[in-house]
Amino acid sequence: MAAAAPILVTSALPYVNGPLHLGHVVGAYLPADLYVRYQRLKGRDIVFVCGSDEHGVAILIRAMREGVAPQDIVDRYHPLVRDAFEALGISFDHYGRTTSAVHHETSQDFFLTLEQAGVFTRKTDRQLFDPEAGLFLADRFIRGTCPVCSYPEAYGDQCENCGSSLSPKDLIEPKSVLSGAEPVERETTHWYLPLGDLQPRLQEWIVTKPDWKPNVLGQIGSWFNDGLADRAMTRDLPWGVPVPDGVEGEAEGKVLYVWFDAPIGYLSITKEWAAEQSAPERWRRYWQVHEDGTTPQLIHFIGKDNIVFHTLIFPALLMRLNDAIEGETYVLPAQVPANEFLNLEGQKFSTSRGWAVWLHEALEAFPADMLRYALATTLPESKDADFVWADFQTHVNSELADVLGNFVNRALSFAQRFSGNVVPALHGPNAADRAALATLADFPARIGAAYEGFRMREAVQETMGLARLGNKYFNDAEPWATRKTDPQACANTIHVALQLCASLAVLMDPVLPHSAAELRAMLNLHDVRSSTPDPFAGETPIGWDRAGQPLLPEGHELGESAILFAKIEDEAIDAQRALLERRAAEASGEEGTSTESGAPYEALKDTIGFDDFTRLDLRVGRVVAAEPHPNADKLLRLDVDLGFETRQVLAGVRMHMTPDELHGKHVIVVANLAPRSIRGLESQGMLLFAENRDGQLIPVLTEGEPGGVVR
Repeated sequence: MAAAAPILVTSALPYVNGPLHLGHVVGAYLPADLYVRYQRLKGRDIVFVCGSDEHGVAILIRAMREGVAPQDIVDRYHPLVRDAFEALGISFDHYGRTTSAVHHETSQDFFLTLEQAGVFTRKTDRQLFDPEAGLFLADRFIRGTCPVCSYPEAYGDQCENCGSSLSPKDLIEPKSVLSGAEPVERETTHWYLPLGDLQPRLQEWIVTKPDWKPNVLGQIGSWFNDGLADRAMTRDLPWGVPVPDGVEGEAEGKVLYVWFDAPIGYLSITKEWAAEQSAPERWRRYWQVHEDGTTPQLIHFIGKDNIVFHTLIFPALLMRLNDAIEGETYVLPAQVPANEFLNLEGQKFSTSRGWAVWLHEALEAFPADMLRYALATTLPESKDADFVWADFQTHVNSELADVLGNFVNRALSFAQRFSGNVVPALHGPNAADRAALATLADFPARIGAAYEGFRMREAVQETMGLARLGNKYFNDAEPWATRKTDPQACANTIHVALQLCASLAVLMDPVLPHSAAELRAMLNLHDVRSSTPDPFAGETPIGWDRAGQPLLPEGHELGESAILFAKIEDEAIDAQRALLERRAAEASGEEGTSTESGAPYEALKDTIGFDDFTRLDLRVGRVVAAEPHPNADKLLRLDVDLGFETRQVLAGVRMHMTPDELHGKHVIVVANLAPRSIRGLESQGMLLFAENRDGQLIPVLTEGEPGGVVR
């Protein structure tokens, strides 16, 4: 039988302009680690790479605000991020950085190859320029009022409130993030990827991916519906990978677009890993089709905000690279299991508002496996999820401690007290004993199927299901009673329970690697494959598939037992809540008028005249239909009855409420707002919402009849 194809797993390169918070962890890093650890236990040939993205605009902005060099920022945060990943148990084969010489060389070679093949087009146009800072402004350097929802802090590429894709010129009253100056237009030349020319080819390729997640395919479909446009691959910035020598034209002072060089980081980091293995060409095994036709699997774990770059732009670049070279074929992504966003205590993560839980601090307060488990049960796989400290405590106490830890402790305690701390013989097992072992045989395949399908939450639930099976089996067998009435039945119960523990010591390893190692030590269980990078892992006899069979022989001597999981007390959770509230209060105290809770009120806008107000035609409308926008994650599509007609209205409130919560409500509509197309649908008005100081949106409701005028 032919060997399985090698797998390369990547996690989105995190910007290192600050520490990691829990919202980052659940998007691209923990899910990837669960998958990779499982595959290593299966004995698969797999490499897991990531690294710090050190060329983002956010890094330059922070450096300019602090009056330091961008290199100082990335040198400060790269080790903090790297060490936090390691402490959480994220098992990268190699964690690199995009300021490395290998990355610069790889990115520049990639760009030069495409340029010499005539892939790019050059365009000179007028772009926004900050006259005070003396810099052309990338999209993220510009903020202004969103023309769709009137959010005052929209970026030049996207409104984070309603999700609309924008260009800087769309913004109302745009301002430079760097100086606050009003941008002016100046001419500049850039290299563009004609993405529209590749749309038919990309569509043909995407059709071959029906197993990709609906949220991924839905976002891709919306981009196809809008039509792909040329995308600039260079920027006028003082920080980034310079456009390489040998490129003709006005390249001086220009750098590669960060979303050109960042995905190439996966390639350059794989090259660095191969060099560390003393096999510099080994990277090709995971990136290029083999001579025998074997095609490696390239799997990108990302958050939903990075879908377009990993499913359209980077594949398009790889397609054109393959066109430009001979004898080498780079693989395209086999899977892009993007996750949605994680909220915190009912609100969006916001570092500016102090509403975040920093990973490195959480790891100082709680063991890594507790965080891994609670986050794994809360992964936003198909919709946004919410991390709540009370739920974290419940997951640890009611599941890790009361189910898994309790079962392990009971089994090992009985073995220590009643079988001399060795595995007793199994003689004449009854129907319950045989049923437990038969059910055990199914668990590796059941859990594995969830991992293979990128259903990580299901895999974790199935794993805990084995511990629940163990507890039920132990309770039903009542070894405390059979110890006196039927010693062999008691011994059989201990034998079966220990076999279930041994299997758990393997199967729980992807999500609880530190605790799995502790349990293996308690069981004195050796020769288990490592779920961390280990070139000799496949040589060990006990891997994932063996975990469905009894692993402990009769008479096997056990190790010293201990409590696997301690419960979390209320005081520890109260301390985390207090820390969160204190930071939010400190952040809000920087501006606005504070209340006792420390939350600011938004400042009043400039005074207007009565005539300005009367120009608004506000009408009562009844929401007669509500559903998610098919092509935008943050929008709802509503049919609103205005009495004299029914209109389609789009509202950027999907993060705050469900369609059912708006259906049937009498709302207030700005009825004379010019229609606007958003992601393929036209919005014929705007609903009024109140925004609380915590960012929560609440519809402004009325008892007036549809069509009634609001004066």
